[in-house]
Amino acid sequence: MFQASVSRRSNRLSRRDPTSPFRHLDPVLIGCTVALAIIGVVAVYSATRGPGPTYSHAYLYKQALFVLIGAGVLVVFTVVDYQKLHDWAWAFYALTSIMLLLVISPLGVQSNGAQAWFAVGPFQLQPAEFAKLSLIAVLAFMLSEFRGDIDVRRTIALLGVSAFPMALILLQPDLGLVLILTVIMMAMLLIGGLPTRYIVVLTIIGVIGVVGALNSPVIKQYQQDRLTAFANPDDRSNPAVYNIAQSQLAIANGQLTGQGLFDGPQTRLGTVPEQQTDFIFTAVAEQFGFVGAGIMLLLYAVLCQRILHTARIARDQFGTLLCVGVLAMFLFSIFENVGMAMGIMPVTGIPLLLLSAGGSSTITALAAIGLVLNVHMRRFR
Repeated sequence: MFQASVSRRSNRLSRRDPTSPFRHLDPVLIGCTVALAIIGVVAVYSATRGPGPTYSHAYLYKQALFVLIGAGVLVVFTVVDYQKLHDWAWAFYALTSIMLLLVISPLGVQSNGAQAWFAVGPFQLQPAEFAKLSLIAVLAFMLSEFRGDIDVRRTIALLGVSAFPMALILLQPDLGLVLILTVIMMAMLLIGGLPTRYIVVLTIIGVIGVVGALNSPVIKQYQQDRLTAFANPDDRSNPAVYNIAQSQLAIANGQLTGQGLFDGPQTRLGTVPEQQTDFIFTAVAEQFGFVGAGIMLLLYAVLCQRILHTARIARDQFGTLLCVGVLAMFLFSIFENVGMAMGIMPVTGIPLLLLSAGGSSTITALAAIGLVLNVHMRRFR
């Protein structure tokens, strides 16, 4: 979909300059991204078209538009030298922080119990998704400047920068995104040179913090129900248990090769709640079975391997840390989303990046891939 535009520009620049970084784009990463984005559009459409005889195309058009916009953003994040992000990291962080403050004001829009969006015409913008990238950028900046020399004062600074957007997102409330930011932070601090003893202390504090948050008025009852449903699958008084049961039934229906495109009964009848977002994995598993779901997960595995490879060969620590943050974001999102669809992880509402419906998450994921492509193709300069 957007591979062609990148390739044309790459070829044009490469002919002019044999040393052009565009000669070093990662075609495997691009191919996996394109394939997953296409699978996502098809899966979202199948989960939202309805049982017929008339079908709704609204989500199809919206998700396709989001992918196209995200493709444009990917190109920008690929073309502009990632060192520019080093210079603008704090400005990016400040912008997303202001947006997070404004979204919990009367300017924000409430949906599904959380005030996390801005209304932009017929669409909704979720600043917390962009906060993932801004946190990656500012932590990469700080850690690359510290060069492994991290004392208590610098540790507190790193934690403060990370905690500020987390606190604002928790007020919405959106515990899933807070968990993603926490994983990103921990991964980057570990690779960035934070002493092991600090990591242990932070892990203990984090566990205590999660337990405290679950028992605080910030987390609403329906969110607590969703988080505990996987541990008590027989508790029929918990409405989230129904969601998991329907999700597991859809996955089981797929068997080895699936029911066929648009033929999965759970998907066609819409019995899996929020299937186009939280449970998009079930749409793939029911229609294409174990084989189709396995191919999809293999694409994700290759994508993550390419991000890891780029982190290893980056020309500087800033590039490495950017890739580490992106890798942590993808790995945790995949593990958590697929796990909650299978009933082995708590239901947090974390989307499956590149597949789940949603403009902000899709654009953020494609922008992150653009950053990795950027680091990869400039590894020799």
